[in-house]
Amino acid sequence: MTTDQSWEQRVSALWERLDDHEPADFRALVAALAAERPAGDAAALFEQGAAHDSTGLPEEAVEFYRRALDAGLTGLRRRRAVIQLASSLRNLGRPDRSVELLTAERDIPADRLDADETALSGAVDAFLALALADTGRDREAASLALGALAPLLPRYNRSLSHYARALLTAPDGS
Repeated sequence: MTTDQSWEQRVSALWERLDDHEPADFRALVAALAAERPAGDAAALFEQGAAHDSTGLPEEAVEFYRRALDAGLTGLRRRRAVIQLASSLRNLGRPDRSVELLTAERDIPADRLDADETALSGAVDAFLALALADTGRDREAASLALGALAPLLPRYNRSLSHYARALLTAPDGS
């Protein structure tokens, strides 16, 4: 068994070289690292899910993400797992479930998230916007995406935030 810090460093180093490996080889390398952890380790399950997701196997990734969350995944990895699980489900034709997961994630009070988790709030919104669009809720999707974008602009932040909110109440012209 290795130390958590050593394991984390090796996981990070492997992810930095993702494109240097064939998909199956990358998954095998991640599986080897995961095998160093206790059976059912949430972080190891998450990393295997991410490896499957990043190499084009979203169905397998979904199972790893669910197992990781069920095993008590916490912190930044938990938030990433929810985002990635929701994205995979959307890609697999389950945008309604994606909306459910991401809406619940979005509803977590900010004071329950650390700074790293809060930094992913824009990603939650972006993937929720995609899922909303896939469910035919285009105005909500546009509102969410524009609202997330507004603080990043050098100007027009207030106006864009206002217009984003107005999309939810203005008639859609249909």
